Amino acid sequence: MEEKLSIAQVTPFAWELPSEVNEFVGKVSDELASRGHRVTIIAPSTSAAKVRDGRRLIRSSKGDLREGASGGPLLVAVGQSLEAAPGRRRLALPSDTTRTLGSLFEQTPLDICHLHEPFAPSITSAALRASNSLNVGSFHAPAERLVATQVTRRLVRALFGRLDARTASYLTTARMMEHHFPAEYQLIAPGAPALEREHEPAGANTPLRIVFIDEEERSALRLLLRSLRLIKSDRPWELVVSSSRGRPATPLRAEIAACVSYVDPSETATDELLASADIVVGASAGALPQPGMLARAGAAGAAVVASRLAVYEEVIGDGQSGLLFTPRELTTLAAQISRLLNDTPLRERLGAATAPRSWEQVADQIEEAYETVVARRKPLTRDVGLVQKLKARPLIDVDLHMHTDHSHDCATPVEALLETARDRGLGAIAVTEHNEISGAVAAAAICEQYGVKVILAEEVKTANQGEVIGLFINEKIERGMTLAETVAEIKRQGGLVYVPHPFDRMHAIPDYEHLLPIVDQIDLIEIYNPRVALDSFNEEAARFAAKYRIPAAAGSDSHVTQGLGTARVRMRDFDGPEEFLESLRDAEIHSTPTNYVYVQALKFIQTKATPESARRASRKRKARKSPRKR
Repeated sequence: MEEKLSIAQVTPFAWELPSEVNEFVGKVSDELASRGHRVTIIAPSTSAAKVRDGRRLIRSSKGDLREGASGGPLLVAVGQSLEAAPGRRRLALPSDTTRTLGSLFEQTPLDICHLHEPFAPSITSAALRASNSLNVGSFHAPAERLVATQVTRRLVRALFGRLDARTASYLTTARMMEHHFPAEYQLIAPGAPALEREHEPAGANTPLRIVFIDEEERSALRLLLRSLRLIKSDRPWELVVSSSRGRPATPLRAEIAACVSYVDPSETATDELLASADIVVGASAGALPQPGMLARAGAAGAAVVASRLAVYEEVIGDGQSGLLFTPRELTTLAAQISRLLNDTPLRERLGAATAPRSWEQVADQIEEAYETVVARRKPLTRDVGLVQKLKARPLIDVDLHMHTDHSHDCATPVEALLETARDRGLGAIAVTEHNEISGAVAAAAICEQYGVKVILAEEVKTANQGEVIGLFINEKIERGMTLAETVAEIKRQGGLVYVPHPFDRMHAIPDYEHLLPIVDQIDLIEIYNPRVALDSFNEEAARFAAKYRIPAAAGSDSHVTQGLGTARVRMRDFDGPEEFLESLRDAEIHSTPTNYVYVQALKFIQTKATPESARRASRKRKARKSPRKR
């Protein structure tokens, strides 16, 4: 990848505690940094001092906090984890954590914000809310967190809508996510590099080593310890448990206890332990599986015994590189361990079955995902000659979204619209009737009498993907086509694709999944519409426009004359779509405070509460008066 990016890798798990997600983040960040990318790791911490240092770094940085940094990735601790046990992944978010993340993203220009397990509540979900950059979400083995989000699934789905690309570490995870949160998930498996293995001594009395990495739920270790008394082996064995949580209160007979030892992961690296193992056990019941550890064990040449979970079966198969047992069945677990202890050819065959996967390969795939997302952004290049030409033009105010009585939900005559536009100082307007162009044609026919330029336009309802406006078109576009077909028709007419109120859940809107496939076809996006009920809808539109470098626009979406011009774009005068789009790049958006309820009430009174006969009579009176006013 030629372009060097500024990247934030965000994990929800305390950086000091063992976690497969943190392993993934750390290894990938090292690889990306070695390739010249500027990488910042954002993570919670068990250390209050590290959190204070992280916040101090953010406050003291007057610009990019990576300024002056070199070498590997920069770690910034944000938020303190309250759980010391690695098996518990919950995070308490201090009240100022979101503000801290907002400050970080505001002052640190990022190309990519890579969010790992962005389930709420977590640092990662808070970062996704605060991010203004292109967002990539990675889902690893989220069984426990996925179940916990089902109550708030609609809210989580809306949050995930901010993701511009999604990856999954395992096919099992991808299928689970596709079922609950439909989208495309690119498969990027974690690294499982080859390790220099300690060869098994020839002596028959040398104990075979069984290794258990205590990152799963605590019940998995207790199950393994209880199964030891049922092991039947002709050869001596030993169990080495890597645990930062100490020994569980599981009674063992003296002769079995003598075969069990514990090591601290801070003193003995997991990879070192896996390289010395003959057998590695994964006994999760499904709450906190650790498939990456089993993949690394197989790549290190160890035979694996694992509970029959879908993600474990995906990693080791059934008889390909390991043996399976029914979760929580200690008898079957003991039998499978005994089988491997007694069958040397089987143990060696399984240990040689897994192909290693380097972290360099993982980083290659991550870079490809980034490249795909970054390629959607609009180019920064501009027509210098056209820019200079437009600088000599006067500034005018333009309202790009409005309706007349040619729309089914509006009672404003064309003449009244033009008269109000003139009186409110608008130099140009786009008349955007619902599924109709006749209002714009009628306005364009008499606009010179009012001194207001009219852009022919139409707000088209797609089949089921929301509305889109075509600017500078000359023929009516039929409703009911797909979003892609509607966009293609606008382009066929030489028009510009304008996305109105894109994230207003109270309008017919195209969501992220629909916008991303056509993002390169979008010419401008409405980032301010005074008729949306919540400011957050406009903010989301502004965020989308900024990260994809789409020119920002605004319109009053007026259905009554009282609302006309409450949102306007101040830009250089233009002639045609090319000049309009170039002028829009330097435009300013201005708004006038308006009462949403008041404007909606006026619309109701004029369209629903006033009989059609009265509306016709009113239009005739205004038509008779308008020539005298001209």
